[in-house]
Amino acid sequence: MITSLLIANRGEIACRIIRTARALGVRTVAVYSDADANALHVRQADEAVHIGPSPARESYLVGEKIIAAAQATGAEAIHPGYGFLSENADFAQAVIDAGLVWIGPRPDSIRAMGLKDAAKARMIAARVPVTPGYLGEDQSPERLRAEADAIGYPVLIKAVAGGGGKGMRRVDASAEFDDALASCKREAASSFGDDRVLLEKYILSPRHIEVQVFGDAHGNVVHLFERDCSLQRRHQKVIEEAPAPGMDEATREAICAAAVRAAKAVDYVGAGTIEFIADASEGLRADRIWFMEMNTRLQVEHPVTEEITGQDLVEWQLQVASGEMLPKRQEELEISGHAMEARLYAEDPSAGFLPSIGPLTEFDLNDGMVRADTGVEEGGEVSPFYDPMIAKLIAHAATREDAIERLSHALLGSSVWPVKTNGAFLLKALADPDFASGNLDTGLIARKGEALMPSRLPAEDTLRGAAWRLVEASAPARAPNLPGFRLNAPPHLATVLDVDGVRVVVDFRERAENWYMELHDDRTRLNEGGQTFSIGFARFDGAAGATAGDGAILAPMPGRVTAVEVTAGDAVAKGQRLLTLEAMKMEHGLVAPFDGVVAELDAVAGSQVSEGTLLVRVERQE
Repeated sequence: MITSLLIANRGEIACRIIRTARALGVRTVAVYSDADANALHVRQADEAVHIGPSPARESYLVGEKIIAAAQATGAEAIHPGYGFLSENADFAQAVIDAGLVWIGPRPDSIRAMGLKDAAKARMIAARVPVTPGYLGEDQSPERLRAEADAIGYPVLIKAVAGGGGKGMRRVDASAEFDDALASCKREAASSFGDDRVLLEKYILSPRHIEVQVFGDAHGNVVHLFERDCSLQRRHQKVIEEAPAPGMDEATREAICAAAVRAAKAVDYVGAGTIEFIADASEGLRADRIWFMEMNTRLQVEHPVTEEITGQDLVEWQLQVASGEMLPKRQEELEISGHAMEARLYAEDPSAGFLPSIGPLTEFDLNDGMVRADTGVEEGGEVSPFYDPMIAKLIAHAATREDAIERLSHALLGSSVWPVKTNGAFLLKALADPDFASGNLDTGLIARKGEALMPSRLPAEDTLRGAAWRLVEASAPARAPNLPGFRLNAPPHLATVLDVDGVRVVVDFRERAENWYMELHDDRTRLNEGGQTFSIGFARFDGAAGATAGDGAILAPMPGRVTAVEVTAGDAVAKGQRLLTLEAMKMEHGLVAPFDGVVAELDAVAGSQVSEGTLLVRVERQE
């Protein structure tokens, strides 16, 4: 067994790998950027090495620095986690060439599955069903349009080297094809340096089903059953589960056998995932499930597979990389119960899922009934430089219904502040009747729209309770803020509360039940429906903060201005994009709040800005 290991990653997955390594007696080395100097994974590792500035392209994505850190600390092996360099064949080869053990598949296997067109050709040869489409060398618009016409609309144009939802366009009619193709090629060239595309039949009721596979260097390959990752928002997974709801044994046997053939076709060693798309319009059927792609690494959602099989996949990775055979034969693996994982992100659903950053004054995941994998802790900080996922909550129970109940209970009891999270959004998704019944596909969240969006304010009874708590804690000092207030509690009371910066008039003529809430200075903080609210008396001191309502566009978080699309004096329309801010691996467009004129412009493309910086001021057009 490997005795020392460098983890070429950060956050939750680094902590996850450290946990297994420690249990096996394997020494761990962490790497960290400036932003992660005090991160949880740095303190948990036996040793840590600084590898550069905060941006990933100057630290976690610099393979030479990571290999040098491994050599300097005497680490035998490098585990890439997921993301960053985990599927970079050149980095894998460089690790091997440096005399280190690579915890992952062979570089040739990564290359074989890295290009979608070549991968699909291999799958066809291995008798793995693939989605009807075109992946030929002729990339002329005329040939591609003709192939799309032959496949039948709707079709999906996909970048050959694509990923993460980029370089994809749905086309519903032949007349729309040329424009969509041109747009897709531009995005593919910009994102991946390769504008080649393939075509696939667009599935109208798609389910995203994936199979966990594992191979060793002795020619053995097994599967650890399937996961359903259909609940997605903008091609990003939200909640994953195993096994897939509605999957019968015959279909499971067919799809898992196809996944094993796919792994064997590329001589696969280590942990990998074969992703399939299913046409669920008539339920899950073996003849309507097709190969999409292979992820040549450990997946974010691997815990649900661990929970239903009782296996530690990181331990398997270390064993296989050490030259050992797989610890289990196929016939020794079985499904036990149901597991479900929710990705908790530092983002604000009520503000268009804008990432939320800053200190974690309060961070309690209430993980008594669930497994909580996280890379942050109370007193830490959410940085603007990396992915906003701060935790994964994983529930395992005898039935799917019980797993949903446990996961919901954990989300309800979790408290994160002042950073915003998508906890309330996750709870609404879990409670949705279609999701609860297993009637789901990848378009469910988009169809539900506002029905899944959490409220920006607590319920009326909660606000009334907060008002009573604040009044009784501070009266009579706050009496001037209370119209009709008397110490003997008259029948009519009203006050103005500040709820996370929003002013709300609260009428509390009746005493609220169960109104006890913890006070923090002169405010109360409470959890409701997966959200944490901070409530205090509104202050009327004559100050007027700059807001979009008065035309001031402020930076919602620290970030880099990547584009400025207006100049001072320009006339702008409501909703028109003014500039683009890049933060937490995403771009955020800031738009005009109303028709007007750009009266002030303080943003410069390429500049770094702090949260709250005035970028643009628009004067209303009379």
